[in-house]
Amino acid sequence: MARARGYAVTVEELTDPEAQKSARGIPLNLASCHTVEADGYVFEGHVPFEALEAVLKDRPDITGLAVPGMPMGSPGMGDDPSARYDVIAFGGEAGTGTVYYRAGTARPFDT
Repeated sequence: MARARGYAVTVEELTDPEAQKSARGIPLNLASCHTVEADGYVFEGHVPFEALEAVLKDRPDITGLAVPGMPMGSPGMGDDPSARYDVIAFGGEAGTGTVYYRAGTARPFDT
């Protein structure tokens, strides 16, 4: 999906996922299946591109975004546009976690 959107992608297997996610500042309660590092931010789990691209454009004072678990309808999990789940910002101004984006709502950035 990322390559199709024009992103250069390098895949790396984590040898100690818990320690490596923790070293990147990802709270363990927000950990998921995939970790992406992009332009100084960390994106954990099935984060929608709209939220990821907003962070890369707006440059908020956060470590990154996470979608804990693997919610059905999130990107790569059925891509159901009516699926509802929260994308959590963490680190920096977001502290241990605040809602950044509400997927599946009419106004996802209104938190």
